[in-house]
Amino acid sequence: MSTAILETVPDTATEPRGAEQRAVNNRITSSRPAEQAATHASGKANPIAHLSPDDIESIGRELDAMRDEILNSRGSDDARYIRQTINLQRWLELSSRGVLLFSGFWPAFLVGTAGLTVSKILENTEIGHNILHGQWDWMRDPKIHSSTWEWDFASPAEQWKKSHNVGHHTYTNVIGMDEDLGYTVLRVDPDQEWELKHVFQPITNFFTALFFEYGIAAYDLDTKAYLEGRKDKKEFRGELRKVITKIRNQMGKDYVLHPLLSGPNFLSTLAANAIANTLRNVWTHSVIFCGHFPEGVETFEVESIEGETRGEWYLRQMLGSANIEGSELMHVMTGNLSHQIEHHLFPDMPSNRYKDIAPKIRELMDRYELRYVTGPLHKQVGSAWGKVFKYSLPNKSAERSQFGQITDTIAEKALRVGVSLFHRTQRRHYQRALTA
Repeated sequence: MSTAILETVPDTATEPRGAEQRAVNNRITSSRPAEQAATHASGKANPIAHLSPDDIESIGRELDAMRDEILNSRGSDDARYIRQTINLQRWLELSSRGVLLFSGFWPAFLVGTAGLTVSKILENTEIGHNILHGQWDWMRDPKIHSSTWEWDFASPAEQWKKSHNVGHHTYTNVIGMDEDLGYTVLRVDPDQEWELKHVFQPITNFFTALFFEYGIAAYDLDTKAYLEGRKDKKEFRGELRKVITKIRNQMGKDYVLHPLLSGPNFLSTLAANAIANTLRNVWTHSVIFCGHFPEGVETFEVESIEGETRGEWYLRQMLGSANIEGSELMHVMTGNLSHQIEHHLFPDMPSNRYKDIAPKIRELMDRYELRYVTGPLHKQVGSAWGKVFKYSLPNKSAERSQFGQITDTIAEKALRVGVSLFHRTQRRHYQRALTA
C-alpha cells in the first residue's frame, strides 16, 4: 500500500485519536493487571477469570502491535477509499433526488426512494459515524475531519461525539456508567434495575426504531439528567436550540424544498423522503442493536473497572461487543460496524481496515478461550429483540412470580398516588378552614 500521504502525518499519528481515546488513556492505569476472581461482586461469572495477569498483559501488547501495524500503513489507498465513498454517496443522493422530480411516475418513485435510502444510510454509517470518530483525521483534509464534519442526522455532531465517543467508548457496557446500555429507556440486562415502564419496552423500541435519529438527539441532550435536575438549565437550553435548528434545517430540505422542486409531484416526493429517512432509522437502529445487545455480549460492574489496565480495557471491548456476518456490501452499508468488536478495540482506525484485522482478533480470542460473538444479521437482530422482550419483565424469583412482581409494583404505585392525593386534599381542606 502506498505511504505517500503518510509524509504529512504528525509523529503522534499512531497515538489514540479523538476525545474518546484521550478519556480512555486518562482513566486507564499503567499498573499490572490484577488477579481475576472467579465471580464478580454480584455473583455473575467472570469471563476472564481463567486469564493470568501475564495473559492479560500479553493480549494488550498483541493488540497494540496490531493497531500500530495498521495505523503505520495508512496511505493513499485509504484516502482514495473514503473520498470515493463520499463521491459515490453524493452522486447517489443527487441522482436519486433528480429521479424523484418525476416521482408521480411509480417506477421513478421506487428507484428514487431506493437510491435516496441507500445514500442516507451510507452518509450516516460508513461516512458520518466514522469521520466523527476521527478515523480520517490523519489525512489533514479539513473537509473530511472530525472537527468540521456535520452529518445528515438529527443530533448535532458535537453533542453526539460527547455522548458516544467519550461516554460509550470509554465505559462500554459498564452498568450505571454506559448509558448506551439501553439508552436510559430499555432494560437489556438482568443486572439493570427493573421498573414498571420496562413492561412496555417492546412497543417503545418499535417506535424508537422508526424515529431513531430523534431518540438519539434527545439522548445526546441528556434529557433525563435535565428532567432530574442534574444538568444546568442554561447549558441544556443552548444545546436544545442547536438540535431544533438542525432538525428544522433537515426537515426544510427533505419535506419542503425538494418536494416543492417536484412541482405537481410534491406529495409523492415528500413521501419518498419520509420513507428513506424511516428506512435509514430502522437500519441504523438494527445495526447498533446487533453490535451491542445480542446474547453472549457481556456487561460489567463499576467495581470491575477500578484500576483497569489497557489490557483489561481491551478485554472489555472484545467481550462487550458483537459482530454481524455477511457480504462486503453489507459491511459497507453498516459502516463496517458489522465488525463491532474490532471497532470497539480501535475506534479511530479507518473502517475499511477492520476486515484486515478481524481474522487476527478472532484467532487471538479463540487462543485465549474468549467468546467471539458473531452471527448473520437476522440472527443478531432476533437475539437483540429477544432481550428486549425478555428483560421487559422482572427477574425470575423463587419467592414471587414475574406477574406477581408486576402487580405488586402497580399496587405500590397506586397506593403512593392515593396517599399523595389524600394528603393534597387534606391540605386544601385545612387551607380553606383557615380562610373561612
